[in-house]
Amino acid sequence: MKIKNILVSQPKPVDISKTHFESIIKKYNVKIDFEKFIKIEGVEASELRQDHVKLTDYTAIILTSRNAVDHFFRIAKEMRYTVPDDLKYFCVNESTALYLQHYIQFRKRKIFYGNQTFADLIEIMKKHREENYFLPTSNIVTSEDYGEMMTAAKLNFKKSMLFRTVPSDLHHVDITKYDMLVFFSPAGIDSLKINFPDFVQGEVAIGALGSSTAKAVTDAGFNLSLSAPTKTAPSITMAIEEYLEAEIKKAKKR
Repeated sequence: MKIKNILVSQPKPVDISKTHFESIIKKYNVKIDFEKFIKIEGVEASELRQDHVKLTDYTAIILTSRNAVDHFFRIAKEMRYTVPDDLKYFCVNESTALYLQHYIQFRKRKIFYGNQTFADLIEIMKKHREENYFLPTSNIVTSEDYGEMMTAAKLNFKKSMLFRTVPSDLHHVDITKYDMLVFFSPAGIDSLKINFPDFVQGEVAIGALGSSTAKAVTDAGFNLSLSAPTKTAPSITMAIEEYLEAEIKKAKKR
């Protein structure tokens, strides 16, 4: 089998033995390395002031990720804004809502959350039209334009960037030794191009989690070898395993 070394573009799991990656390593006798291709940087309070953001103007905060939660409370501290007890929190899903427990007393706050999508959350926010919403964002463009959706729903809001996703410094990585690269976001593909401008795919397999990541792979001029979720591979580890099984079958036919 051609695949011997796999690079996964995310931090190494705390306990890899509890992940599917460990079973792949043992079953297929491959080496899997983990490297964080991207990092998050917070926007300074001065940038928000230039964007005419005054946190006291808003009665509700929209949180679409754990990063949004972290950076909202970070910037509140930097701007010396005491988060009021009556501030309403609208979260894209339950896990993001529960993450608020790191910063507030969950049971004593007005917290609402959708099933998974921003469209779900919009339906909830429509029942609270009197609110003045603040929507923290990153520099990453999603397939859904949250601002457009809120405008269409005729909700009062202000959108402002609180954090950026930027490439990590990967000068220590020898990209040429890997037979497979696995990505989890379009920003990971950007990082690959910035850190390794002379990278040529050749026979290297490239995998992607999510449709936007898969599109970023092909938009960058690379061939997409495997992706998830699919009907047969709902997770990226299952997609990797499917690919390796297919490689073994090809090798046997030679």
